[in-house]
Amino acid sequence: MVAQGSGAMTGRGQAAATEPIRRRFISGDIATRETLIEVAEALTAAGLSEDDIANAELILAEALNNIVEHAYAGTEGPVELEIAIARDGLDCALRDQGREAPIGYPPDPPLPAIEPPLGLPEGGFGWHIIRCLTTDLRYRREAEWNVLSFRVPFSGLD
Repeated sequence: MVAQGSGAMTGRGQAAATEPIRRRFISGDIATRETLIEVAEALTAAGLSEDDIANAELILAEALNNIVEHAYAGTEGPVELEIAIARDGLDCALRDQGREAPIGYPPDPPLPAIEPPLGLPEGGFGWHIIRCLTTDLRYRREAEWNVLSFRVPFSGLD
């Protein structure tokens, strides 16, 4: 299911409001990658800057990866994505029917230990990335659905 409109640029290089971008797919690595490509293409068509598209892709990749790895953890299920493009940012919502978040809100774990010269740990940065690049981050359970919503502010860079 896809709905999107054409975006007109504002004076600061930000996209004006358009129809929401919607995707529904079955969880998994390949479906997530395909969805991220489609979303980037839709955001490009809407006139967003490369920086804003890159931020949105990074945040969505981390959040969708969490759905695949933790909510569905070895199983598959529906994922719904909706992105509303506003003049000053993207209002995003992700829905899935996977396991409920154990703490009932978006986690805020400590950063993983970095021990040079061994390099960076494999994971543990996802929620920090999401928290640093979004505002209005919320999680709720609606019937059998997990709903994660957030705003991705535009960078203000042209």
